[in-house]
Amino acid sequence: MADDISALLEALELKDELRTGWVLREIDTPESVAAHTWGVATLCLLYADRADDAVERDRAVAMALVHDLAEARTGDIPTRADDEHQRVAAEEKAVRERAAIGDLLEPFGADNDGEFRSLWEEYEGRETRTAQFVKDMDLIDNCLQALKYERDDRYDDTDENDAFSQYENLDEFFATAAPRLQTAIGERLFAEVKSRYEREIGRDCQL
Repeated sequence: MADDISALLEALELKDELRTGWVLREIDTPESVAAHTWGVATLCLLYADRADDAVERDRAVAMALVHDLAEARTGDIPTRADDEHQRVAAEEKAVRERAAIGDLLEPFGADNDGEFRSLWEEYEGRETRTAQFVKDMDLIDNCLQALKYERDDRYDDTDENDAFSQYENLDEFFATAAPRLQTAIGERLFAEVKSRYEREIGRDCQL
C-alpha cells in the first residue's frame, strides 16, 4: 500500500503541473495537465459514439486518463508547430515518458504487460482507430482551450513574445493540431472550433 500511495502522490503532481504551451504564451492562470486530461476524457466520453469508425468508448476514456500520466515525472514537454522550436526531440521525449510510465504504474500491477501500460502504449503507437480518436480529442481540447483563452482575454496579444514570434494570437495551437488529425470527427470538430476562433480574432487563422 505504501508504494501505491507514493505513486498516487507523484501522479497528483499533474494537478499542479502547468501546461507549458500556455505558460510560454503568458496566459493568465493557465490550466494544469490534470485539467487537460479531464478535457480529453470528457471529449472521448461525449464523441466516441459519434465517430465514423469503430471506437471503444470505455477504452478511449481510460486511455485519455493515462495518456499524459508520465508528465507527473517528466513535466509537460510541448509539441511545437515547427521542429526547430522543439525543446526536446520527439525521440528523447518518448524515452523519458516510457521510463516514467513504467515506474508510475508498476505499484498497481501494470508492468510492461499490464492493462494500463497497454493503454498508454496503444495511445503512443496511434495504430488503432481508438488511439487515433483519443489523440484527435487531445488536439481538439487544445484548440478549445485556445478559443476559451481568446474569448476570455487571458493574455496580452500586444506584448512581444519570442516563443511565438512566427504566430499571432494563439494560432500556433491550431497550426500544431491541423496536420496531426486522423479521424473524420476530429476534423469536423477542428473546423468548427477554428471557425469560432477566427470570428473572435477577426481574421483567418495562420496554419
